[in-house]
Amino acid sequence: MIEFRDVSKYFLTPNSRKVVLDHFSLQIPSGARVALLGRNGAGKSTMIGMIAGTVRQDTGQIRRHGSISWPLGFAGSFAPEMTGAQNARFVARIYGMDTDDLLEYVEDFAELGDFINMPVRVYSSGMRARLAFGLSMGVNFDWYLVDEITAVGDAAFREKSMGAFRRKLDRAGLFMVSHAMPTLRNFCTSGLLLDQGRATYFPVLDDAIRAYSESINMQA
Repeated sequence: MIEFRDVSKYFLTPNSRKVVLDHFSLQIPSGARVALLGRNGAGKSTMIGMIAGTVRQDTGQIRRHGSISWPLGFAGSFAPEMTGAQNARFVARIYGMDTDDLLEYVEDFAELGDFINMPVRVYSSGMRARLAFGLSMGVNFDWYLVDEITAVGDAAFREKSMGAFRRKLDRAGLFMVSHAMPTLRNFCTSGLLLDQGRATYFPVLDDAIRAYSESINMQA
């Protein structure tokens, strides 16, 4: 379960205060697959960061029951001078996993060949993404976070990646940001709409998408 208790979040601008959440309270049950909806600038990525614990709320509490992933596919936290294998072993130690087991999984999944033993700084962006996705699939989380995931690799690798992700969701919850409605419909069953500092939860995804479309039309 993820609990929001009277949570507020805002950013100060030169002329005003940008409100993302205003005294928001909600309990989201374990295993929920939630699409985060809202216009550009509504605070979807900020919400992902608050759930992850990398962005602090200004008031209230967010209580996380279960383990939370980093944003899926995020490659920004690799140690560039370390090899892919060393980065994998480091992640394994952080999460209390067997280092050999995780490395074996990542080697097989990411298909980096000899590059797994080379410094990450020499990787292409696609290779970094494959390493990050492999690590994300190699660690079991109770909640997965996705912020505009970009598929990498050839068609066979993309199919393998999405298949692995779907299997993870058989026993885990999800918060997903995407502007592609087909993607949200493929993975999510409920929605949280962010609109001008208000957040509204919809247990049925189509209801959330309908409300999102109406909010866009009203503000157009």
